[in-house]
Amino acid sequence: MDSSAITFSFFLIFSGAALFATLALYTRQPLIIAYIALGACIGPFGVSLVTDTKLLGDIGHVGIIFLLFLLGLDMQPQALWATLRKSTVVAIFSSAIFMGMGFAVALLFGFSRMDALVIGAAMMFSSTIIGIKLLPTTVLHHRHIGELMIGLLLFQDLLAIIVLMVLYSAAEGSDAGGMAKGLTLSLLGLPLLAGGALLVVRYILLPLITRFDRFHEYIFLLAIGWCLGLAECASLLGLSEEIGAFIAGITIATSPISQYIAVNLKPLRDFFLILFFFSVGARFDFALLGEVWAPALLLSLLVLGLKPVVYRFLLKGVSEKRSLAWDLGFRLGQASEFSLLIAYVAIGSALISEQASLLIQATTIITLLASSYIVVLNYPTPIAISDRLRRD
Repeated sequence: MDSSAITFSFFLIFSGAALFATLALYTRQPLIIAYIALGACIGPFGVSLVTDTKLLGDIGHVGIIFLLFLLGLDMQPQALWATLRKSTVVAIFSSAIFMGMGFAVALLFGFSRMDALVIGAAMMFSSTIIGIKLLPTTVLHHRHIGELMIGLLLFQDLLAIIVLMVLYSAAEGSDAGGMAKGLTLSLLGLPLLAGGALLVVRYILLPLITRFDRFHEYIFLLAIGWCLGLAECASLLGLSEEIGAFIAGITIATSPISQYIAVNLKPLRDFFLILFFFSVGARFDFALLGEVWAPALLLSLLVLGLKPVVYRFLLKGVSEKRSLAWDLGFRLGQASEFSLLIAYVAIGSALISEQASLLIQATTIITLLASSYIVVLNYPTPIAISDRLRRD
């Protein structure tokens, strides 16, 4: 792809994203749906205005690296432990149930065992976009439901990191021996990377940040270099770049300047994530959709119906009020943007079939769309249509 083609592709993607995002906001939809829809419309399986989706996907992958870096930055170790303690039991049992649900549906429709395992893993997660962005700020920071939701989503984020590690390890070999070898090497490399990162932060990064914290441009560059540098180190150790970025974030999370870094990196992250979600939509092969519409519809209905019920009973079992349990259950009753990432990594590593990847994508899109309407129409949100339910 030459420079003029890249410029034209960027023009189409970001101008189109602005148009589709406007429509999404008017219709109370998550913005990632707009980016995926744009990719499906103008990508190679749509009108073919943008065809080199591999290059754009590779560029967009940087957005995932920044996403994991910022996720690590938000995880203050002490606060993280306190929040996780409140929700660990519910998170473990719910994740096991949702994985079993996805696994069973996949086997029912004749998918291979590996396809079924990845599909099941993708169904474990709920959307941070729906969960956090549609929760009123006052509720998020000052109410028990906000603490519970953050705890559940943080546990799922950590679980997603483990799933990504397993997927990258599985790519090392197609049999159980190869997968075990890959996972063993990853587990050996992980403490080495984390230990080295802590030493670098303590003796190099923190002194530099303390000395030059007035120079905001320098802090910004230092953060990007640290994130991408540790991502590359992780890759050299046989880990994923996302794991390296996550560790990079955690190791400087206690720095007094961590929130400044987080706020200023978000626009850069969003730039690359638009390209990533566009490439996800651009790979959506409508010709194969007929092969997965039945399992996608069944799985979507199960996710939308079963997740709220499971959360309601599990939360009631740990002494939460019935109304709070239903509220939280419906807010978390969908698949996640991490589901798309798992499908992206698994298909890129040739671990699953195109049909399995398409099933995960279709289920995620359907549940994100349906769940956002369920929440907006029935529970307090900042973008509620009803004045009675609108809360900032």
